[in-house]
This record gives sequence, structure tokens and C-alpha cells, in this order.
Amino acid sequence: MSKLRVGMVGYKFMGKAHSNAYRALPMFFPETAVLPEMTAICGRDPVGLEKARTQFGWQSGETDWRKLVAREDIDLIDINAPSDAHKEITIAAAEAGKHLFCEKPLALTLEDANEMLAAAEKAGVKHMVGFNYRFAPAVQLAKKLISEGRIGKIHHFRAVFLQDWILDPEFPLVWRLKKEIAGSGSHGDLGAHLIDMARFLVGEFREVIGMEETFVKERPVSESMTGLSATKSGADAPRGEVTVDDATLFLTRFENGALGSFEATRFAAGHRCTNAFEINGSKGSIKFDFERMNELEVYFTEDADDVQGFRRVLATDASHAYMDAWWPAGHTIGYEHTFTHEVHELMTAIAEDRQPVPNFHDGVRCQEVLVAVERSIAERRWVALKEFQ
Repeated sequence: MSKLRVGMVGYKFMGKAHSNAYRALPMFFPETAVLPEMTAICGRDPVGLEKARTQFGWQSGETDWRKLVAREDIDLIDINAPSDAHKEITIAAAEAGKHLFCEKPLALTLEDANEMLAAAEKAGVKHMVGFNYRFAPAVQLAKKLISEGRIGKIHHFRAVFLQDWILDPEFPLVWRLKKEIAGSGSHGDLGAHLIDMARFLVGEFREVIGMEETFVKERPVSESMTGLSATKSGADAPRGEVTVDDATLFLTRFENGALGSFEATRFAAGHRCTNAFEINGSKGSIKFDFERMNELEVYFTEDADDVQGFRRVLATDASHAYMDAWWPAGHTIGYEHTFTHEVHELMTAIAEDRQPVPNFHDGVRCQEVLVAVERSIAERRWVALKEFQ
């Protein structure tokens, strides 16, 4: 068993999720051929950084990512800083010969994503993009059922990612609402997960058409922010322009002929994190909602008439992906476990000298769809993915 020395940029929402995954992997997947060593964490605020370093269990800290990348005792750079930092850090890390783990969306633009992929490929390093929802055991079961042909030829894929955390018009102007930092709003933040899920389960996109809306145009400037929460300086706080979408919807035709519909919004009152999809095939259907992430609803047309209907499968048995490492059947797992499974794939791929999945190729394909939808909205037309390939 060997160690892979990790240097991580970012220490807030995703930084905590990734740190937890690195700590959990040796306990629950001890046979993993390569295990992570939490060597260094990086952030600009020395006080916040030291607090996170101690709380999360990192050995050392850096306030400059350039110093982190240059360290000889680092094998992999984990990037969960805001999207506008992804490209520069990734290219520098690749040139330094470090393996790469980058959160989604991969970049601000398709051009940047392609440059990041090219740099990683030129350097010959391993690269992974953080689409963690693939790693829920119930989603892995959906993939298995589809791959085995048990729901037949796929006709429909419909997906929604619904949140409501910025429904209040007085919620502060956090970085996720600024295009120059985030790239896009609900489209790139939430829609990217739906796009990746569709590619994982159904296949490549052929063409798209979409629409978007920004419901609240201005917000109070934030004083501080952590994850999906923030504070403003007071009732008289200055206001700034929201430059991203609050909601984006689009339709697609897949290369295999299936039809798809997608909705990503942060204005769905009562929905904290409804990340859900339904797939209809010629022999059955599958339904999944991440708010009930241990369950998969399955329907087979070949069932006898008197018992036909959706069945609830609790994906917690040892026969389900990753579950033999956790608890007895019926003892459910949560959001944080998807990151542990993600890191397991990353470490296993490095040990086997192959690219992990999903990797920067998947990040670029996702970025193509994001940009195609944006072009469709701007030009009010169907846009083919081949325009970007």
C-alpha cells in the first residue's frame, strides 16, 4: 500500500467535503492500493486557513497556491476554489507534474476547459472532475440496469435540480452570482450535474434549445460567505448586479434518438436539493431523487399485469456498488459518502495507471453542452453540439 500526497486549494464547502472523503477512505476502503495523505491545504485567509487545517486534519498550510504547486512533497493538486481560479491552478499544477482533481464546472469557458485538458494530457498526469452524484449507489444501480438492457431502448430522460437558497431578494450577492467568478448561475452550478448524469446514463447530446431568467437583478453586497450562506454589512449595504441566471431550462435530442428535458433553478420554494431524474425505456422506467439518495424506483413492463408498478429498491445491500464497505443492509448513507466513493475511484485509477472516470474529457463534454445552451438562448434557436467539436 502506498501514499499519495495531496495538496488542496480551498477550504470551505467543497474543501470540507473533500477533506472528509480523504479521511474516511482508509477507514472504510483500507484495501485501496493507493491511499491519500493530507499533506497541505491552501487558502488566502491565514486565520480561516489555520482553523480549517486544524479542524479537517491537514499537516500543513499555504496561503499561496503557487507555493503549494511548487512543493516537491505534493503528488496531487485538489482544486475546489471558485471557478475563475480553476484554469490557472490546473495548468501550473500539470506543468509541475502533479495529478489533478478539479471541481465542476471544469472552467469558466469551453476554451479554458480545452486548455486545461490539453495541459493535463501533455503532462501525462491523471485528471478527474468532481461529478460526485454519479457515485451514489442507487445511481450506479441505474447505470447497471441500463447497461444490461433491462429497461430497453431509452426514449426519455427528464431531470431537475431545484433549490431555493437565494429565493429571498435580500440574500447577499455571493460569488456564485457573479459571472466573472462563477461563469454562470444555476446553469453551470446545478445544470452541469444534470448534464453529466445524462451523459453517464443515456449518452452524448446532439442538439439543444433553452431559455433562462434572472428573477432578482440586484442584491446587497456580501460581507462574508461560506458555502451557500452569507452575511451582508447591514440594512444600508450597497447593492450589486446579479450577472448570472437564476433559472435555466432546456430541451435536447441525444445521439441515440432519446429526448431530454432539463431544469435548474435556485428559485423553487420548498426544494432544498431536489436533484432528480426519470428515464423511460421500451421495457421499463427508472426514477431517482437525491433527497432520497438510497432509493431507486424501478418499473418493468415484463412484470405480470396484476403486480405491475414502480417498486422501491433500497440500494444498501452488499450487492450494490460500494455498499459492502459501509453498514449492514438497510443502514443508509448520505451526501458525504459520494465524495468518498469519488476519491476511491481517483486513488484506484492512479494505482492502476489509468485515467479516473469522470475526467477532464467529461468536463469538456459537459462544458460544450453548457455553452451550446447559452448560445441557443442568445440566438433563440436549436444549437447542434457539432458546432463545438
